[in-house]
Amino acid sequence: MVEWFADFSRVTFGGIEKTFDVSSVFCEFMINGQVYSIKWYGVIIAFGLVLAALFGGRIAYTWKMDLSKMVDVLIYGMFGGIVCARAYYVIFQWDYYSVHPAEIFQIWRGGLAIYGGIIGGIIAAFITCKLEKLNFYNLLDCAGMSLLIGQGIGRWGNYANQEAFGVFTNGNYGMMSDKVISYIEAHPELYGLEDVWNVSGYIEENNLFVHPTFFYEFAWCMLGVLVLYIITRKFRKFSGQTFLCYGIWYGLERTVVEGLRTDSLYIGNTDLRVSQVLSIAIVVVCTVVLVFKLLSLRKKPVLIEGVDYFPADEKQVKKSKKNKPVIEEKENKDFANDNKKDEE
Repeated sequence: MVEWFADFSRVTFGGIEKTFDVSSVFCEFMINGQVYSIKWYGVIIAFGLVLAALFGGRIAYTWKMDLSKMVDVLIYGMFGGIVCARAYYVIFQWDYYSVHPAEIFQIWRGGLAIYGGIIGGIIAAFITCKLEKLNFYNLLDCAGMSLLIGQGIGRWGNYANQEAFGVFTNGNYGMMSDKVISYIEAHPELYGLEDVWNVSGYIEENNLFVHPTFFYEFAWCMLGVLVLYIITRKFRKFSGQTFLCYGIWYGLERTVVEGLRTDSLYIGNTDLRVSQVLSIAIVVVCTVVLVFKLLSLRKKPVLIEGVDYFPADEKQVKKSKKNKPVIEEKENKDFANDNKKDEE
């Protein structure tokens, strides 16, 4: 027997005054008396990965990269990304997982750190590119926009789980749900409510909402896809430029949004958020490298290694091919006329 859309949570958005019933479980089924469930989190993450792979594959095809080798990079990159995303999260939550080691591999419950996934994916892709003799920097440019698609779509998995939200907000775009209230009741000190006896009553009485940080990141990532597309299409000067722009774009977003969240991973017993520190470092490094490369290319321009044109250029290619027979026909007529004149 299969049960669909179990474990509902009622979510309210203040600005639009709408309430939605959101389920974290896609479906549940029973095998030999044991109940198994498929979470929306995993379904959405998988959907985001498929979209990212299709988009990246389209770019790779357009740039005439070997698609069979790209499939190898994709498989190993995804495996390395998932393993490192989980390892990254577990390491910075070791106080909990050292007591509950059986939960380390239960990734369907959530707990995949994006930066860990990016680091693991890049390492796996680098090794695969070396073995397959692919241009690693062109691959990074290909992956830049694809990563934003996967990351943006994947944030809706956080919405399904009702996690990765922020502090209280007075804005019209805030949200609240019973799962959010349960989290605040368990961690009132994060919201300045440690002295409040009835937390849920206080929230309802004051009509409080939290920042839907999952949506902020989704919107920023989708806008980033457009920005990086334009940069790649119009302003790409060297292999790796698009990925450096990706690092700057995504790093800026995480620096800001991470400051709104209350479930951040911290460095030891300090108040330093891991993602914020890493984001700032990525923005600085990527900016320095990007500026240095662009300045050096102004003095000594070089051709980008590999085929470098984007899907929009196909129209021009097709147009030129379409006009070619007409040009050849005209040239043949002119040649025949010249011969006729010579005979006369």
